[in-house]
Amino acid sequence: MLGTLLAIHIIVCICLIVVVLLQQSEGGALGMGGGPTGFMTTRGAGDLLTRTTWILATLFFVLSLALTVLTGRSKGESSVVDRVKIENLAPSQLNKPALPAPAAPSGLEAPSPSVRDPFAGSTGPADKTPPKP
Repeated sequence: MLGTLLAIHIIVCICLIVVVLLQQSEGGALGMGGGPTGFMTTRGAGDLLTRTTWILATLFFVLSLALTVLTGRSKGESSVVDRVKIENLAPSQLNKPALPAPAAPSGLEAPSPSVRDPFAGSTGPADKTPPKP
């Protein structure tokens, strides 16, 4: 049941997005006007899209509420706190200090930075002085 409602919900969401994107801007934000050159007049198409938007929006909210209620009932009446097993916890372990982080192995060290002289073609450590031109 939840899977079917979720599939219908996704279809309604996609249809709602498409219908909203098809609507003409009320403010003419980009200056794009629409003349009565479509399959319907501008007012008729606007009324149809507005009604379709209201219907799809109502379906969206009803399906959202239904999914929320059904999901809550399928999980049971218990809360997260009720599902935690506190009987197995020892009080002495609760205030135990954290374990120290393990030390990094000493064999891993970053390489020393090197400077390359593009004119001489040499590579050396950064602390060497560059050759004189």
